[in-house]
Amino acid sequence: MNKTVAECYTLIQENKDNPDFIILDVRTPAEYASGYIENAVNIDYYEDDFEETLDTYDKNKTYLIYCRTANRTASVMTIMQRLEFTEVYNMQGGINAWISAGYPVVS
Repeated sequence: MNKTVAECYTLIQENKDNPDFIILDVRTPAEYASGYIENAVNIDYYEDDFEETLDTYDKNKTYLIYCRTANRTASVMTIMQRLEFTEVYNMQGGINAWISAGYPVVS
C-alpha cells in the first residue's frame, strides 16, 4: 500500500516502540550513508542475494519501505507480496520526498 511521506511520518511515530515495525531502506550502502530515516535497516536492492536476504525477515511484521525516489520500491513491493509478507507500506517519492518535506534524516 502506498503512503505519502506525511502518512509515513505518522506511522513511524505511532510505532516508535513497536519491535514488530521495521523500516527498510533498499538503497545502496553509499546512498544509505548519505542520509537515512532513523532506525532504518539497509538492504541493497542491487545485491544478487537481495530476495534471499529479504526472505529471512519475519513475514508477519509490519514494514515501511523506501528508496531514493520510489522506483525500486515498486519492484520490492512485488517481491514482498510474492514472498507472502502480510503488511508492507511503500513511501511515495522515496527519501527525496521525505527530505523535501522537511522530515529528519540521520547522516
